[in-house]
Amino acid sequence: MTTQPATTGTTASTAAIPVSALNLSRTTATAGRVLRQLRHDPRTIALLMLVPCLMLVLLRYVFDGSPHTFDNIGASLLGIFPLITMFLVTSIATLRERTSGTLERLLAMPLGKADLIAGYALAFGLLAIIQSALATGLAVWFLGLDVTGSPWLLLLVALLDALLGTALGLFVSAFAASEFQAVQFMPAVIFPQLLLCGLFTPRPEMHPVLEAISDVLPMSYAVDAMNEVLRHTDVTTTFVRDVLIVAGCALLVLVLGTATLRRRTA
Repeated sequence: MTTQPATTGTTASTAAIPVSALNLSRTTATAGRVLRQLRHDPRTIALLMLVPCLMLVLLRYVFDGSPHTFDNIGASLLGIFPLITMFLVTSIATLRERTSGTLERLLAMPLGKADLIAGYALAFGLLAIIQSALATGLAVWFLGLDVTGSPWLLLLVALLDALLGTALGLFVSAFAASEFQAVQFMPAVIFPQLLLCGLFTPRPEMHPVLEAISDVLPMSYAVDAMNEVLRHTDVTTTFVRDVLIVAGCALLVLVLGTATLRRRTA
């Protein structure tokens, strides 16, 4: 007589635990864990908070004899610097979680990919608020950046740029096998946007092919939004459009980051 194998409690316990798409308590718990880890990493905190400010100070005195030039490009770089620093820190931090096995252990618990990505975005988003506030306050009230519009609008765009950098960092970390490779993604992801965003020359003056490429890059709209604040006292429809595009791109990349997140590095 054939005996059917019994289903043991151990087998049942190894079954996949159903996890909802996104849970607020799991998301906030993940964000709290990330923030506690960063609290014990003063070098990363210094990179996030001080480097954008130091770069703005350096830029201000590079153009010490031409304050108008600083006014023209300072607002744009106010958004670009946070994007770059958040991209670097987020991509390396997420990759470190995966290579150390922490990510695999977390995903074995009742923690979904959406919870993990949202938790990271929330933690680094809080840091982005502080970073953007420091850089904007320094540029406007201490370095004399002359803007026609409200400094609060500059802060809004700088914050969205930092969140976009966070989203891009989370996304590209899925394709890197080491921290060195994560850094190597910066020339591929950030530098083309930096060259085509309109910082060095107006986008309509570029070659038509390059202008068309710049039209689909989110950094282009971040720079355009900064320039709208620089030149207009009121909130323009162009500014609203640019801000919505940057925010939409950040959200889209976060969704892609959730879809491509892997437990471990191959």
